[in-house]
Amino acid sequence: MAIVLGENRYGKAENRVFRITRQGDTHEILDLNVSVQLMGDFTETHLTGDNAKVLPTDTQKNTVFALSHKLGPLEPEAFGIALARHFIGTQQYVSGAEIRIEQYPWQRIVSKGKPHPRAFRRDGSHVRTATVRASREGASLRAWVTSGLEKLVVLKTGDSAFKGYLRDAFTTLKETDDRIMATEVTACWRWSTCDPSKLDGVDWATSHRTAMDTMLAVYADHYSLSLQQTLFAMGEAVLKQQDAIAAVRLSLPNKHHFVVDLSPFGQRNANEVHIAADRPYGFIEAVVQRDDAPPPPATWPNW
Repeated sequence: MAIVLGENRYGKAENRVFRITRQGDTHEILDLNVSVQLMGDFTETHLTGDNAKVLPTDTQKNTVFALSHKLGPLEPEAFGIALARHFIGTQQYVSGAEIRIEQYPWQRIVSKGKPHPRAFRRDGSHVRTATVRASREGASLRAWVTSGLEKLVVLKTGDSAFKGYLRDAFTTLKETDDRIMATEVTACWRWSTCDPSKLDGVDWATSHRTAMDTMLAVYADHYSLSLQQTLFAMGEAVLKQQDAIAAVRLSLPNKHHFVVDLSPFGQRNANEVHIAADRPYGFIEAVVQRDDAPPPPATWPNW
């Protein structure tokens, strides 16, 4: 029996890039967390310790910061494509790259009735995400891009039911027509084309804002018979609105709120006082996709 090296990658994780763009007295900020992973012909460094084909991770870190300065403020997806192009285009032993980016939103502080030009507060409502997985194929570059968000906590106090479910000897849950439905949304949406030249003109910021607003509106307005049903409706709405998106992946943990029994105290709790339980919790995941969507790479995680 032979022992061989399987799939491998290496890179520099969580490069914290904070970029200020000064336009006179008004400043714009871009707060990113950038992780780089490179794939290629690195067998010898694993088997013999020969590093002749290895680009140091410290060099990768320096590249992230230098390109952020050289290229100016870019949306996460565009910056990810630029980094992948650079590493694959300049390093002969690198055949693929995966760039993962988190963007932390900030809002201007309101002072004297108007947004301050140089003072900000962190918007903790969500984290914007983007992943670019690129590979060299002959003389061409292919790039699969996903946009997304995470840590978006939402809740509605009505318009949610759960009943008619399977029962067995261990079922104790009571059916309900009126419950709190809360979750923390993690979503990513994969773009149809893998030709990076066709992605250069995408208005990433508008697309991201539209997708998030669409999912929030569906969540708010949809009468839910299950979190699964609402998940599908959210993904379906994004696909119907943006033709360039092939698939939407959603992960929705059910943040349970249970009605507290106040009868021992002679009180009737009319679905008003709840205990917010953090665990255990239901966990719902699914991909909503077009039936003719092009498949992602075989090694693309979680699709």
